[in-house]
Amino acid sequence: MDARDAVVETKAVVGALGGGFMLSREVKALCERHGLGPREMYFRGRCGVLGEVDADVVLAAVVFFPAGHVRESWEGGRKLPAEEAAALYAGACHDWGRRRLAGFANADRLAELLATVADGADVYCAPLFAGWRAMPRPDGGPALVAHLLHVVRELRGAWHATAVVAEGLGPLEATLVGAADAGTPVPYGRTTDVARFLAWPEPYPAPSAEAVERRARAEALTDDLVARAYAVLGPAELTELCALLREASLAGRAR
Repeated sequence: MDARDAVVETKAVVGALGGGFMLSREVKALCERHGLGPREMYFRGRCGVLGEVDADVVLAAVVFFPAGHVRESWEGGRKLPAEEAAALYAGACHDWGRRRLAGFANADRLAELLATVADGADVYCAPLFAGWRAMPRPDGGPALVAHLLHVVRELRGAWHATAVVAEGLGPLEATLVGAADAGTPVPYGRTTDVARFLAWPEPYPAPSAEAVERRARAEALTDDLVARAYAVLGPAELTELCALLREASLAGRAR
């Protein structure tokens, strides 16, 4: 197996498991404890690694949300300092991993492989990836797997945004075209549901044929870019990574 094949095979699992904690009971408890709305906690927690920046800096990193929604959510959560929010969000990620991946016997080996990919990757055009890679990591086991899945997910997310921009697509346009194998924490039947979840105002235009072609090229370019990071692993390790991610996915669905 080569690196690009491994990327294509695993991107849906990384997308779903790497972001699974964001909609978890652990994050919901954080919202209740600190008096923040779900999106306020999401942006302050996920993007707190950027520091106390202007909302436009957050928008530059997350890309696919409407600018007004990002600013409202980021500013609305400022009572929770960015550094603290990131630490709390990471803790929720770790707790989610301990709960959802408790039955996954090969967690330490998967964490080792994911760490090799994450630690060997470039940070160009990937500020959230760089920030999360620099965060303290739990000692091991399912918590570390959850943490590193999120880190690797941020890597793909950043380079996907780069590819979308390179193809001349806007964030809403790219969302409405979508991709069946992209991987999300919650599956969606229609791309309009994704756009609605991201808080884009309706009505939504029908994507053009040209947009569909551009989105397909952006997906392929994303796979090419992420494959550079996966190439740090040899063929046998890539095969093992794919198998372990399948196991982790099954373990996560079982709980």
